[in-house]
Amino acid sequence: MASKKARWGLLSTARINERLIPCIRASSRSELVAVASRDGERARRYAADWQIPTSHDSYEALLADPDVDIVYLSLPNSLHAEWNIKCADAGKHVLCEKPLAVTVEEVDRIAAAAQRNAVVLQEACMMRFHRQTDDVRRLVAEGAIGEARIVRSVFTFTLNRDDDIRLDPELGGGVLWDLGSYQVSLAQAALQQNPVEVIGWQVASDRGVDLSFSGQLRYPRGAIAQLFCSFQSAPAWNAEIVGTAGFMQLDEPYQNHPGTDGHIRLLREGSDASGATFSDDTEGMEEEMLTYARANAYQDQVDAMVACVLDAAPPPLALAQSRGNIAAVTALLESARTGKAIALR
Repeated sequence: MASKKARWGLLSTARINERLIPCIRASSRSELVAVASRDGERARRYAADWQIPTSHDSYEALLADPDVDIVYLSLPNSLHAEWNIKCADAGKHVLCEKPLAVTVEEVDRIAAAAQRNAVVLQEACMMRFHRQTDDVRRLVAEGAIGEARIVRSVFTFTLNRDDDIRLDPELGGGVLWDLGSYQVSLAQAALQQNPVEVIGWQVASDRGVDLSFSGQLRYPRGAIAQLFCSFQSAPAWNAEIVGTAGFMQLDEPYQNHPGTDGHIRLLREGSDASGATFSDDTEGMEEEMLTYARANAYQDQVDAMVACVLDAAPPPLALAQSRGNIAAVTALLESARTGKAIALR
C-alpha cells in the first residue's frame, strides 16, 4: 500500500490545527482534504485561508464524507468522547488531541467503539511519538541510571485570555488537563507503570478550574513522580529523572517547540564509581549529551498515524496507556478537591 495516501479531515477549526496542517502536508503519504465547523461560513473561510479543498458546515457532514480516511479531532476536551465514538462508528480512523477523554469510563467506551469498527484511534500526545521519549524509556529500562527513584517536571506559562476555553469548567478546562497531562504521560513512559496512589494541590479560579497544580504520584516499585504546572507563571519547561546510579535532564521534555533542538543530559556512574571525594557531588561520573536536532514531534505523530492506517503498524500510544494516564489525572483532580490521597486500582 506504499502508493496509497491517507486522506485527512479536520474536525473543528481550533488553533492547534496550525501545528498539524504543515505536518500533514509534509507527509508524503498524506493529503488534507476537508475541514468542518458548526458554522458553515467559518468553515469556508478556514478552508480558503488554508487551501483545503472541501469545507463542511457540520461535524456530521465530515464523518459522512467518503473521501476522509483519518479525522484529526481538536474539539474542546469535554467533547472528545462523544466525537471519538461518532468518528469510529462512521468508520473513520482518529487522531484525537489530548486528552483522549476526561474520564476512564469514556476511554472504555471509546476503546469499545474503535474495536467494534476496526479503526485506529490514538491520542495526540505528540511527545509520545518522538524518538527522545523512546530513548528515555529505553535508557531507564536498560538501567542507564540504575533504578529510577523520581521523575520531576515543570510546565508553565501565563494564560491571559479570559475567554480561553481552557478556563471553562464545562469544556474540560484546567491546567492539569492542558499541561500536566504531558507530565503524567512522561512519567508513565519513563517508568512503564501507572501510579498506585496520588495526591494533588491546586490554585483554582472562581469557576473552579485549576490554574496552578502540584502533584505527587507513587508507583508500584517505589518510584515517585512530582509535577508542577501553571497558567499563572512565566514560561518554563523541564524534566529530570534521578536513579540509584545516575540521572538525566531534559530541556525539551514535551517536544512542543517545533524546530528547536532537544537534549538529554545523562550522568551516570563511570568505571571508577569510587572516584568522588564526597558522595554528594558528580565527580567521577560519566556525562553524555544526546541531541535531537530541530525536533518536530507533531510530524512524528502524523507519520506514525499514517503508518498505522496504511501499513497496519502497531500504535505507538496504545489506548490502554491513555487510559492509565487519564486515570491518574482524574485521581489528582479528586485529591485536590477532597484534600486526600487517592489510591488507584
